[in-house]
Amino acid sequence: MMARGALEVISPPPTELQMQSSSSSSNSSALFFFLGGIVFLTILLILIVVFWKFVKPSDIVKFLLRRTKRQKDFWSGSLRTISYFDFHTLKKATKNFHPGNLLGIGGFGPVYRGKLADGRMVAVKKLSLEKSQQGESEFLSEVRMITSIQHKNLVRLLGCCSDGPQRLLVYEYMKNRSLDLILYGKTDQFLDWKTRFQIILGIARGLQYLHEDSHLRIVHRDIKASNILLDDKFQPRIGDFGLARFFPEDQAYLSTTFAGTLGYTAPEYAIRGELSEKADIYSFGVLVLEIISCRKNTDLTLPSDMQYLPEYAWKLYERSNVIDLVDPRMREHGFVERDVLQAIQVAFLCLQPHANLRPPMSEIVAMLTYKVEMVRTPVKPTFLDRRSRKENNLSWDTISEVFPSPLPSESPSLSRQKK
Repeated sequence: MMARGALEVISPPPTELQMQSSSSSSNSSALFFFLGGIVFLTILLILIVVFWKFVKPSDIVKFLLRRTKRQKDFWSGSLRTISYFDFHTLKKATKNFHPGNLLGIGGFGPVYRGKLADGRMVAVKKLSLEKSQQGESEFLSEVRMITSIQHKNLVRLLGCCSDGPQRLLVYEYMKNRSLDLILYGKTDQFLDWKTRFQIILGIARGLQYLHEDSHLRIVHRDIKASNILLDDKFQPRIGDFGLARFFPEDQAYLSTTFAGTLGYTAPEYAIRGELSEKADIYSFGVLVLEIISCRKNTDLTLPSDMQYLPEYAWKLYERSNVIDLVDPRMREHGFVERDVLQAIQVAFLCLQPHANLRPPMSEIVAMLTYKVEMVRTPVKPTFLDRRSRKENNLSWDTISEVFPSPLPSESPSLSRQKK
């Protein structure tokens, strides 16, 4: 009898077929997990055997110790003077590397303007992954090299970032950016002779430090206008050490593959791959002529006899009209002719066809500041064969008068042009 009219529903007992189906499903799941576990363990065992066969336990221990030591030593020595930035911080500082913050593109990657959380302005160089094949240890070694050389005319490294494949360098921000923007008319800024001479002398002193005064003998290999940065007072700083090479004290030159920028390249390095500090000195000579004339070293839009700046400057020198090389705007503002002619002669000495005829940077600084008398007369520099250059698209394959006899030139001396 049902209580208070409640309806009691009694489920029928499970049939034998349902019980067999439930049991079969449970057994299938168990079998699936069992077989899956066996397959997983088999694959894992194979991987362990292969790894153990080709990688020695001692190598694993060495790797772990080296990794630990590298992290432990990262801030040792000269690296204590810089900061380590995480990638997120630099990404935020540059607004995700926004094109509007792009300062320029170097041989190894773009450089962006950034603003850190504390308000500091920085220049962040993002190394291109396809061009920079460095691992973490090689990258940190290069950072250690850069931080070990400090001079007022070298760009100062503030920090770095090595995050997975990302390699970034953080430099002090230069308010007036790079010299090429001014020389090649990309801005409205004008440099008077006093400022131009300050830049020439500063670059010379920076190179003197790299070649002679640093505890490491270093060849920059890419001295050009775009690698000279200017601070708020137009003091020059040599930047971009991506191609820089250590140079043994007991060697006259290194035999190496060419790297650099055509138009600034010394003939012995471009042709035979013979690298020494004299390659930087040749590049400096080209750069001095650019600063004085305010034009590119190669400009194919000009008449044929003016297209290559060193060649054109030498022709003016032979005609005793080298003062015509001076930027016309600088003439309007006035300059000391004696000082300009001295700088041009120094440039010609830097462009000598034989490396041993080019003076060291310490002597160049002394000549620019009149601490030593200018006694040498330059010989004709080595130039590209113009016909071959047009046919081969600025090729260095053929050079006219590759290595003329290093005899005193019969060309008129600059001293006769001085007033």
